[in-house]
Amino acid sequence: MSDARLLSALSSLSHVAKQLEVPPPALPALDASCVKLNMNENPFPLPPVVKKSAIAAFEQHYLYPEDDNVGLREAAASAYGLSADQVIAGNGSSELLGLIYKAFLAPGDAVAMMSPGFSFNRKLAMLHEAQFLEIGWGKDHSLPTHQLLSGPARDAKFVVLANPNNPTGTFVPIADIERLVAQSDRLIVLDEAYVDFAPDNGLRLVNRYSNVLLLRTFSKSYATAGLRIGFGFGHPELIGRLRTMQNLFNMNVIGYAVGMSIIEHRAAFEENHQHIVRERERTSVALSALGFTVLPSHANFLLARVPDGHDGAWWQAALQRRNVHVAFFPEAGLENFIRISIGTEGQMDAFLSTVSDIFSSSN
Repeated sequence: MSDARLLSALSSLSHVAKQLEVPPPALPALDASCVKLNMNENPFPLPPVVKKSAIAAFEQHYLYPEDDNVGLREAAASAYGLSADQVIAGNGSSELLGLIYKAFLAPGDAVAMMSPGFSFNRKLAMLHEAQFLEIGWGKDHSLPTHQLLSGPARDAKFVVLANPNNPTGTFVPIADIERLVAQSDRLIVLDEAYVDFAPDNGLRLVNRYSNVLLLRTFSKSYATAGLRIGFGFGHPELIGRLRTMQNLFNMNVIGYAVGMSIIEHRAAFEENHQHIVRERERTSVALSALGFTVLPSHANFLLARVPDGHDGAWWQAALQRRNVHVAFFPEAGLENFIRISIGTEGQMDAFLSTVSDIFSSSN
């Protein structure tokens, strides 16, 4: 295509699409020798019984998956004490989050999110030409209920609340969330991507309140980030509206089968979860001893303020030069932090050893 033709084609882009930045060139793929602690992935293999279901499903690769994910929705409903019409299954919970934005927002509408929070929400709001209101956490990362009910967020179509929160890992007691839900007439989207590493969950709110829409994913606690399996739980009217907007055959046969098997064999992941919690606490103590200030986490990662002298970007780069990858967020308020996913014992040993080496070489 000539430049003139390309410019002509680009001129037809929508107003929103024209605002999007073209992605930078892809970085080289990380090799197996690196210590990858930047994406909050679960590092453990699937239990053999679950992996077997994936292999069996691959034999059906020439068939379309089940329409509307009926069997998977019924299995999730049974496992979580709901009815099938209260459940939607998605290609990861990110697909379902996108559906919520599409269903509720028109240009000029507002959506509110606790900040710092999951940054993908900013992009979703921009794509729908909506105002994105970032509401700061209260003292000690408490929920600012009054501000959400009567402050700038009072006109938002819905509020997004991740619990545990990403990137902080902090956890809001469910009683505090229930008070917000009970006093609000707006939709509260409760994103529980990391809840299997936390002391409680908000599932009981789904049957108590019609303005709660709860999201879950199997990516973090059930080691299926590459398979994209997510769920939404809510009132049948809300869930039904989202299901009508969903892409045809939105899940593939392997993800569908693995989701069914995980629901049947959730107990097989308990040791995995316990390991991550233990390593999270061990790493937190070790980092604190090295001069980092670590936020209390109930997720599969830690957000740590780096010691004085260098910012988070410097630490990320210093670790990356030694083949250890952690996350850094350049947004205001997070410049002096790094986020570390919790991996295997060996990965965390390598990370902590590398941090010690950096201290030694920089002094």
